[in-house]
Amino acid sequence: MRETSGGGRRPTVKDVAAHAGVSAPTVSRVLAGNYPVAPATRAKVLRAMKELDYVVNAHARGLAGATTKTIAFVVDDVTGPFYAYIARGVEQQAASEGRLCLLCTTHGDPEREFAVVELMREQRAEAVILVGGAWDNEVYTERMAYFAKALDKSGSHLVLCGRPSLGEGVPALVVQYDNVGGSYAMTAHLLSAGHRKICYLGREVGLSTSDERIEGFRRAHTEHGVDLDESLILPGRFQIDSGYELTKRLLAERQDVTAIFAGTDMVAIGVLKALREKGVRVPEDMSVVGFDDIPIAAELTPALTTVHVPHEQLGREAVRLALRKSEGSANDRVVLGTHIVVRDSAAPPRRQRS
Repeated sequence: MRETSGGGRRPTVKDVAAHAGVSAPTVSRVLAGNYPVAPATRAKVLRAMKELDYVVNAHARGLAGATTKTIAFVVDDVTGPFYAYIARGVEQQAASEGRLCLLCTTHGDPEREFAVVELMREQRAEAVILVGGAWDNEVYTERMAYFAKALDKSGSHLVLCGRPSLGEGVPALVVQYDNVGGSYAMTAHLLSAGHRKICYLGREVGLSTSDERIEGFRRAHTEHGVDLDESLILPGRFQIDSGYELTKRLLAERQDVTAIFAGTDMVAIGVLKALREKGVRVPEDMSVVGFDDIPIAAELTPALTTVHVPHEQLGREAVRLALRKSEGSANDRVVLGTHIVVRDSAAPPRRQRS
């Protein structure tokens, strides 16, 4: 084998070119994989790389403007079922597209989210997928719009999964599901069954996901001609312990509520626990519904009536949208439908039963 590099130094693109008897730009085209190269020429270059034990300099490729075949998936907390099932969809689609999926968590810290997005830009990830609601904050929106433009300039894509657009002119892709429609349908289901005092439990003020669900809740009351008691919209986190504590407080303060609409299924788990401890029967004494339709919802006692969100499809569509955009697709936004799943935790209020 000819030696083209001496003194133990690593072989370069020029060394590979000389060894293969081609030009350095031809070697670069083979490495990039996105330029037409004659099969015989490609074979010569690959053979030279193998004989010289040539290793691609990832940093140099980055400086040249190429993106890596990496999809970054950024979530608040991967232990939550909502995020975990979207993550599975992202990973499955990324793998089928020949991409590596990199998981990053932010623990609800916007500053950490910005830092992760910036790091992924520096690493030239092919796409950065942000999952979950965004905060209604002008500074947050402006900074995220900046990162969207920076990613676009570097040949990457920012994908907002389950959160709204950053506004006109911002190069961010959006994969949403119908929060408003799902919440409207569930509230209408309860109102049609005869409930008039429905507590919406677990509103995260300023979070887009929560704001959209509240919008559907309010709209259903308006269109069904039922006055909404605003004091029954209780703020809280999308967590089990929040549902538990808020329900205990609700039972101590109100006797007229006949149904609880939990902001998420995780919140509903806490609600059911509190009701069980107080001897309140579900659905005989209190109807309980949730949102998300995570797998455990069907296993609860009673099985939870909830709004189905297509978690895995969200993840797959986020990856597809980013990669098709790289191929020149003009589609920047996908909206997936939601629907209610009727199980055993909701029924007409007792006073309407024969």
